[in-house]
Amino acid sequence: MTRLSVNINKIATIRNARGGNMPDVEKAARDCEAFGAEGITVHPRPDERHIRYSDVRAIRPGVRTEFNIEGNPIPSFVDLVLEVVPDQVTLVPDAHDAITSNKGWDTVANREFLTGICKVFKDKGIRTSIFIDPDPAMAEGAKECGCDRVELYTAAYAEMFPADPVKAVAPYLETAVRVRELGLGLNAGHDLNLENLGYFIKTIPWTDEVSIGHAIICDALYMGLERTIQAYLAEIKKF
Repeated sequence: MTRLSVNINKIATIRNARGGNMPDVEKAARDCEAFGAEGITVHPRPDERHIRYSDVRAIRPGVRTEFNIEGNPIPSFVDLVLEVVPDQVTLVPDAHDAITSNKGWDTVANREFLTGICKVFKDKGIRTSIFIDPDPAMAEGAKECGCDRVELYTAAYAEMFPADPVKAVAPYLETAVRVRELGLGLNAGHDLNLENLGYFIKTIPWTDEVSIGHAIICDALYMGLERTIQAYLAEIKKF
């Protein structure tokens, strides 16, 4: 069964826009779990424009499901992850000025670096995932780096889905098949929503986890957070 990990970055964005502690991201993490989320994801960036490093430290003790920290493994990020010891770390090559993640790793060109980083985290007992584009060669490169899972960057799928779902999912299916052959776990995330999530899971049912944040918060404006999380869980569990 595919697990739903809720990314709470956007909740922190709302808080930071006004200052103070409203909404409370620690409470939001606990509530997401209470509403059925099977994991909590955070993506701290160096400028702390949404989730702050201090948030990560504060949230960790209260997570009862699975805690996933994603980000670019710069030294401060590595130190934070080793301090907090999440269940999973997802390595994302986002630039410091990126609005949001916009590409996966070139696991061939960055093999030496990623191999070293994976070893650091795995030696600490942290499951390690590498964010990649839908390309079997990148999955093969990730395997060589020693990671446990890959996360497929699904922005291209989401963009193409309304016009041609079959064409949109094809490179993801090809890559997912190769990931399974390599013995790696499979995650997916970016721009997944209630319209395109079910088709993705139906096509690639061995997906271990989806990480969704922006769409959940957008839907929650109209549906409420609890109903929204339940709707995403229902969409996943159809298949």
